[in-house]
Amino acid sequence: MFPRHVRGLLDFTLAILCLWCAWHHTPAGALVRRTSAWALGSRSTARPLLAYYDGVSGSGVSAPALVPVAPPLRPFTDLEALAYGTHLALKGLSPAARAPAFALAAELGIPSASLLDEVRGPAAARKLHESLASDFPHEESRLTAVFAGAVPARYAVSRVAAEGGAPNLERLSRQLPPGYEDATVAAAQALALATAFGLAWPVPEHTPVTSPFGYRHHPVLGTRKLHTGVDLPVRVGTEVRAVAEGTVRRASEDGVNGRVLILDHGRGVTTAYCHNSELRVRPGQRVARGELIALSGNTGRSTGPHLHYQLELSAQPVDPLRFRPRPTPVVNDAAR
Repeated sequence: MFPRHVRGLLDFTLAILCLWCAWHHTPAGALVRRTSAWALGSRSTARPLLAYYDGVSGSGVSAPALVPVAPPLRPFTDLEALAYGTHLALKGLSPAARAPAFALAAELGIPSASLLDEVRGPAAARKLHESLASDFPHEESRLTAVFAGAVPARYAVSRVAAEGGAPNLERLSRQLPPGYEDATVAAAQALALATAFGLAWPVPEHTPVTSPFGYRHHPVLGTRKLHTGVDLPVRVGTEVRAVAEGTVRRASEDGVNGRVLILDHGRGVTTAYCHNSELRVRPGQRVARGELIALSGNTGRSTGPHLHYQLELSAQPVDPLRFRPRPTPVVNDAAR
Protein backbone atom coordinates (compact mmCIF):
# COMPACT_ATOMS: atom_id res chain seq x y z
CA MET A 1 0.00 0.00 0.00
CA PHE A 2 2.86 2.37 0.87
CA PRO A 3 6.40 2.44 -0.53
CA ARG A 4 9.01 0.84 1.72
CA HIS A 5 10.59 4.14 2.82
CA VAL A 6 7.15 5.56 3.71
CA ARG A 7 6.30 2.44 5.74
CA GLY A 8 9.59 2.81 7.59
CA LEU A 9 8.80 6.42 8.41
CA LEU A 10 5.32 5.46 9.64
CA ASP A 11 6.74 2.66 11.80
CA PHE A 12 9.30 5.05 13.28
CA THR A 13 6.61 7.67 13.99
CA LEU A 14 4.35 5.08 15.65
CA ALA A 15 7.26 3.81 17.75
CA ILE A 16 8.00 7.35 18.97
CA LEU A 17 4.30 7.87 19.74
CA CYS A 18 4.16 4.61 21.72
CA LEU A 19 7.23 5.61 23.73
CA TRP A 20 5.74 9.03 24.44
CA CYS A 21 2.46 7.46 25.64
CA ALA A 22 4.33 5.00 27.83
CA TRP A 23 6.43 7.83 29.31
CA HIS A 24 3.49 10.09 30.16
CA HIS A 25 0.46 7.82 30.52
CA THR A 26 1.47 4.54 32.16
CA PRO A 27 2.45 3.69 35.75
CA ALA A 28 5.78 2.32 34.50
CA GLY A 29 6.56 5.60 32.80
CA ALA A 30 5.57 7.49 35.92
CA LEU A 31 7.94 5.36 38.00
CA VAL A 32 10.79 6.08 35.61
CA ARG A 33 10.04 9.82 35.67
CA ARG A 34 9.86 9.83 39.46
CA THR A 35 13.17 8.00 39.75
CA SER A 36 14.79 10.32 37.21
CA ALA A 37 13.51 13.39 39.05
CA TRP A 38 14.86 12.03 42.35
CA ALA A 39 18.28 11.32 40.81
CA LEU A 40 18.51 14.75 39.20
CA GLY A 41 17.02 16.63 42.15
CA SER A 42 14.19 18.03 40.04
CA ARG A 43 10.40 17.89 40.32
CA SER A 44 8.11 15.32 38.80
CA THR A 45 4.37 14.92 38.29
CA ALA A 46 4.77 11.17 38.61
CA ARG A 47 3.16 10.88 42.03
CA PRO A 48 -0.20 12.36 41.01
CA LEU A 49 -0.11 10.21 37.88
CA LEU A 50 0.53 7.10 39.93
CA ALA A 51 -2.34 8.05 42.18
CA TYR A 52 -4.53 8.34 39.08
CA TYR A 53 -3.73 4.80 38.01
CA ASP A 54 -4.01 3.51 41.57
CA GLY A 55 -7.73 4.18 41.66
CA VAL A 56 -8.66 7.86 41.73
CA SER A 57 -10.13 7.51 38.28
CA GLY A 58 -10.94 3.85 38.62
CA SER A 59 -13.37 2.07 40.88
CA GLY A 60 -12.06 3.49 44.15
CA VAL A 61 -14.60 6.22 44.76
CA SER A 62 -17.61 4.40 43.38
CA ALA A 63 -17.39 1.01 45.06
CA PRO A 64 -20.66 -0.06 46.74
CA ALA A 65 -18.86 -0.06 50.09
CA LEU A 66 -18.27 3.66 49.77
CA VAL A 67 -21.91 4.53 50.37
CA PRO A 68 -23.31 5.82 53.68
CA VAL A 69 -25.78 3.63 55.52
CA ALA A 70 -27.86 6.47 56.96
CA PRO A 71 -27.08 9.97 55.64
CA PRO A 72 -28.91 12.88 57.31
CA LEU A 73 -32.39 13.72 56.00
CA ARG A 74 -31.33 17.29 55.20
CA PRO A 75 -28.64 18.96 53.08
CA PHE A 76 -25.08 18.29 54.19
CA THR A 77 -23.00 21.07 55.66
CA ASP A 78 -19.49 21.37 54.19
CA LEU A 79 -18.00 19.78 57.31
CA GLU A 80 -20.51 16.91 57.29
CA ALA A 81 -19.81 16.21 53.62
CA LEU A 82 -16.08 16.17 54.31
CA ALA A 83 -16.58 13.88 57.31
CA TYR A 84 -18.68 11.42 55.28
CA GLY A 85 -16.11 11.45 52.48
CA THR A 86 -13.28 10.83 54.94
CA HIS A 87 -15.12 7.98 56.68
CA LEU A 88 -15.97 6.23 53.41
CA ALA A 89 -12.49 6.67 51.95
CA LEU A 90 -11.00 5.12 55.10
CA LYS A 91 -13.33 2.14 54.74
CA GLY A 92 -11.96 1.53 51.26
CA LEU A 93 -8.31 1.45 52.36
CA SER A 94 -6.17 -1.51 53.33
CA PRO A 95 -5.25 -1.83 57.03
CA ALA A 96 -1.71 -0.66 56.31
CA ALA A 97 -2.91 2.43 54.47
CA ARG A 98 -5.21 3.34 57.39
CA ALA A 99 -2.32 3.36 59.87
CA PRO A 100 -1.50 7.13 59.70
CA ALA A 101 -5.16 8.07 60.24
CA PHE A 102 -5.51 5.64 63.13
CA ALA A 103 -2.31 6.91 64.76
CA LEU A 104 -3.46 10.50 64.43
CA ALA A 105 -6.87 9.64 65.86
CA ALA A 106 -5.25 7.93 68.85
CA GLU A 107 -3.14 11.05 69.52
CA LEU A 108 -6.31 13.15 69.53
CA GLY A 109 -8.22 10.77 71.80
CA ILE A 110 -10.55 9.44 69.11
CA PRO A 111 -11.09 5.65 69.11
CA SER A 112 -9.63 4.37 65.86
CA ALA A 113 -12.29 1.70 65.38
CA SER A 114 -15.03 4.32 65.46
CA LEU A 115 -13.72 5.82 62.20
CA LEU A 116 -14.82 2.69 60.34
CA ASP A 117 -18.09 2.13 62.20
CA GLU A 118 -21.10 2.50 59.91
CA VAL A 119 -23.06 4.50 62.47
CA ARG A 120 -20.34 6.36 64.42
CA GLY A 121 -17.86 6.75 61.58
CA PRO A 122 -18.99 10.12 60.14
CA ALA A 123 -19.20 11.68 63.62
CA ALA A 124 -15.72 10.39 64.49
CA ALA A 125 -14.33 11.72 61.21
CA ARG A 126 -15.97 15.07 61.89
CA LYS A 127 -14.32 15.21 65.31
CA LEU A 128 -11.00 14.42 63.67
CA HIS A 129 -11.40 17.32 61.26
CA GLU A 130 -12.48 19.68 64.02
CA SER A 131 -9.42 18.75 66.09
CA LEU A 132 -7.11 19.45 63.16
CA ALA A 133 -8.78 22.67 62.00
CA SER A 134 -6.52 25.04 63.93
CA ASP A 135 -3.29 23.52 62.59
CA PHE A 136 -4.67 22.77 59.12
CA PRO A 137 -7.38 25.34 58.29
CA HIS A 138 -7.48 24.41 54.59
CA GLU A 139 -9.52 21.25 54.04
CA GLU A 140 -7.12 19.76 51.48
CA SER A 141 -4.15 20.18 53.83
CA ARG A 142 -6.31 18.69 56.60
CA LEU A 143 -7.10 15.67 54.43
CA THR A 144 -3.38 15.27 53.77
CA ALA A 145 -2.80 15.24 57.54
CA VAL A 146 -5.55 12.65 58.06
CA PHE A 147 -4.24 10.19 55.47
CA ALA A 148 -0.48 10.88 55.58
CA GLY A 149 0.00 12.00 59.17
CA ALA A 150 0.46 15.41 60.78
CA VAL A 151 4.26 15.62 60.47
CA PRO A 152 4.50 14.88 56.71
CA ALA A 153 1.51 17.16 56.12
CA ARG A 154 3.10 20.06 58.01
CA TYR A 155 6.25 19.65 55.96
CA ALA A 156 4.28 19.59 52.69
CA VAL A 157 2.23 22.64 53.72
CA SER A 158 5.36 24.61 54.64
CA ARG A 159 7.01 23.75 51.33
CA VAL A 160 3.94 24.79 49.33
CA ALA A 161 3.69 28.02 51.33
CA ALA A 162 7.35 28.78 50.66
CA GLU A 163 6.68 28.44 46.94
CA GLY A 164 3.69 30.76 47.20
CA GLY A 165 1.09 28.30 45.96
CA ALA A 166 -2.32 27.30 47.25
CA PRO A 167 -2.22 24.14 49.43
CA ASN A 168 -4.22 21.90 47.12
CA LEU A 169 -3.80 18.14 46.96
CA GLU A 170 -1.75 18.15 43.78
CA ARG A 171 0.85 20.54 45.17
CA LEU A 172 0.87 18.91 48.58
CA SER A 173 1.35 15.43 47.11
CA ARG A 174 4.46 16.60 45.29
CA GLN A 175 6.01 17.65 48.59
CA LEU A 176 5.29 14.45 50.50
CA PRO A 177 8.20 12.05 50.97
CA PRO A 178 8.24 8.90 48.81
CA GLY A 179 5.89 6.16 49.95
CA TYR A 180 2.77 8.29 50.49
CA GLU A 181 1.03 7.50 47.21
CA ASP A 182 -1.82 5.69 49.01
CA ALA A 183 -2.38 8.76 51.17
CA THR A 184 -2.70 10.95 48.08
CA VAL A 185 -5.20 8.55 46.53
CA ALA A 186 -7.28 8.35 49.70
CA ALA A 187 -7.32 12.12 50.19
CA ALA A 188 -8.45 12.59 46.58
CA GLN A 189 -11.19 10.01 47.05
CA ALA A 190 -12.39 11.68 50.24
CA LEU A 191 -12.45 15.07 48.54
CA ALA A 192 -14.38 13.75 45.52
CA LEU A 193 -16.91 12.03 47.79
CA ALA A 194 -17.30 15.16 49.92
CA THR A 195 -17.93 17.23 46.80
CA ALA A 196 -20.57 14.75 45.61
CA PHE A 197 -22.33 14.83 49.00
CA GLY A 198 -22.48 18.62 48.79
CA LEU A 199 -24.25 18.80 45.41
CA ALA A 200 -27.69 20.32 45.05
CA TRP A 201 -30.42 18.98 42.72
CA PRO A 202 -30.93 20.31 39.14
CA VAL A 203 -34.75 20.48 39.21
CA PRO A 204 -37.34 20.92 42.00
CA GLU A 205 -36.67 18.62 44.95
CA HIS A 206 -40.07 16.90 44.77
CA THR A 207 -39.48 15.62 41.19
CA PRO A 208 -39.66 11.79 41.17
CA VAL A 209 -37.24 9.48 39.34
CA THR A 210 -38.85 7.53 36.49
CA SER A 211 -35.74 5.53 35.57
CA PRO A 212 -32.99 5.04 38.19
CA PHE A 213 -29.30 4.40 37.74
CA GLY A 214 -28.35 0.83 36.79
CA TYR A 215 -28.91 -1.81 34.16
CA ARG A 216 -32.27 -1.71 32.42
CA HIS A 217 -34.04 -2.79 29.25
CA HIS A 218 -33.44 0.21 27.00
CA PRO A 219 -36.82 1.60 25.85
CA VAL A 220 -35.51 2.59 22.39
CA LEU A 221 -32.72 0.12 21.59
CA GLY A 222 -34.49 -2.89 23.12
CA THR A 223 -31.31 -4.23 24.74
CA ARG A 224 -30.05 -4.42 28.32
CA LYS A 225 -27.78 -1.44 28.91
CA LEU A 226 -26.38 0.49 31.84
CA HIS A 227 -28.39 3.63 32.52
CA THR A 228 -25.63 5.96 33.63
CA GLY A 229 -27.84 8.55 35.33
CA VAL A 230 -31.38 9.15 36.55
CA ASP A 231 -34.36 10.35 34.53
CA LEU A 232 -36.39 13.19 36.04
CA PRO A 233 -39.81 13.75 34.39
CA VAL A 234 -40.28 17.49 33.97
CA ARG A 235 -42.22 19.53 31.44
CA VAL A 236 -40.49 21.02 28.43
CA GLY A 237 -39.10 24.40 29.45
CA THR A 238 -38.51 23.54 33.12
CA GLU A 239 -35.56 25.45 34.55
CA VAL A 240 -32.42 23.32 34.99
CA ARG A 241 -29.92 24.70 37.49
CA ALA A 242 -26.26 23.95 38.24
CA VAL A 243 -25.89 21.63 41.23
CA ALA A 244 -22.62 23.31 42.23
CA GLU A 245 -20.14 25.91 41.09
CA GLY A 246 -18.18 24.77 38.07
CA THR A 247 -16.99 25.28 34.49
CA VAL A 248 -18.97 24.34 31.39
CA ARG A 249 -16.94 21.68 29.61
CA ARG A 250 -19.51 20.87 26.93
CA ALA A 251 -22.56 22.67 25.55
CA SER A 252 -23.60 20.99 22.33
CA GLU A 253 -26.12 18.68 20.68
CA ASP A 254 -26.02 15.13 19.35
CA GLY A 255 -28.47 12.47 18.28
CA VAL A 256 -28.36 10.54 21.56
CA ASN A 257 -28.15 13.14 24.33
CA GLY A 258 -29.91 15.92 22.50
CA ARG A 259 -28.87 19.33 23.76
CA VAL A 260 -26.41 18.42 26.49
CA LEU A 261 -24.36 20.24 29.09
CA ILE A 262 -21.40 18.91 31.07
CA LEU A 263 -20.15 20.83 34.10
CA ASP A 264 -16.76 20.26 35.72
CA HIS A 265 -16.91 20.98 39.45
CA GLY A 266 -13.26 20.17 40.10
CA ARG A 267 -11.91 17.50 42.45
CA GLY A 268 -12.77 14.82 39.89
CA VAL A 269 -16.52 15.55 39.93
CA THR A 270 -18.58 16.28 36.80
CA THR A 271 -22.32 16.41 36.12
CA ALA A 272 -24.23 16.06 32.84
CA TYR A 273 -27.67 17.37 31.84
CA CYS A 274 -29.22 15.82 28.71
CA HIS A 275 -32.27 16.20 26.40
CA ASN A 276 -32.66 19.94 27.01
CA SER A 277 -34.70 22.20 24.74
CA GLU A 278 -32.40 25.18 25.23
CA LEU A 279 -28.91 25.75 26.60
CA ARG A 280 -28.27 28.99 28.46
CA VAL A 281 -24.48 28.74 28.94
CA ARG A 282 -21.48 28.24 26.66
CA PRO A 283 -18.28 26.15 26.85
CA GLY A 284 -15.65 27.61 29.17
CA GLN A 285 -18.15 29.68 31.13
CA ARG A 286 -18.00 29.66 34.93
CA VAL A 287 -21.36 29.04 36.59
CA ALA A 288 -22.51 29.45 40.18
CA ARG A 289 -24.42 26.95 42.28
CA GLY A 290 -28.12 27.29 41.48
CA GLU A 291 -27.53 29.28 38.29
CA LEU A 292 -29.94 28.70 35.38
CA ILE A 293 -28.02 26.67 32.80
CA ALA A 294 -30.71 25.15 30.55
CA LEU A 295 -34.40 24.57 29.91
CA SER A 296 -35.44 20.91 29.91
CA GLY A 297 -36.85 19.28 26.82
CA ASN A 298 -37.26 16.14 24.75
CA THR A 299 -34.31 16.30 22.33
CA GLY A 300 -32.10 13.42 21.26
CA ARG A 301 -32.95 9.77 21.90
CA SER A 302 -35.92 10.24 24.20
CA THR A 303 -39.45 8.89 24.49
CA GLY A 304 -40.86 11.77 26.51
CA PRO A 305 -39.99 15.10 28.13
CA HIS A 306 -37.47 14.62 30.92
CA LEU A 307 -34.01 15.54 32.17
CA HIS A 308 -31.31 12.88 32.25
CA TYR A 309 -29.02 13.88 35.12
CA GLN A 310 -25.67 12.15 35.46
CA LEU A 311 -22.95 12.30 38.12
CA GLU A 312 -19.40 11.11 37.50
CA LEU A 313 -16.55 10.72 39.97
CA SER A 314 -13.18 10.62 38.22
CA ALA A 315 -14.82 9.90 34.85
CA GLN A 316 -16.86 6.98 36.20
CA PRO A 317 -20.66 7.29 36.40
CA VAL A 318 -22.16 6.71 39.85
CA ASP A 319 -25.70 6.73 41.18
CA PRO A 320 -26.50 10.32 42.18
CA LEU A 321 -29.23 9.10 44.54
CA ARG A 322 -26.55 7.53 46.75
CA PHE A 323 -25.36 11.02 47.60
CA ARG A 324 -28.74 12.60 48.20
CA PRO A 325 -29.36 13.80 51.79
CA ARG A 326 -33.06 12.93 51.63
CA PRO A 327 -34.99 10.12 49.95
CA THR A 328 -36.08 10.78 46.36
CA PRO A 329 -39.24 8.98 45.15
CA VAL A 330 -38.62 6.42 42.42
CA VAL A 331 -41.45 5.53 40.03
CA ASN A 332 -41.26 2.24 38.14
CA ASP A 333 -41.28 3.66 34.64
CA ALA A 334 -38.39 2.76 32.36
CA ALA A 335 -40.00 4.23 29.26
CA ARG A 336 -37.69 7.23 29.06
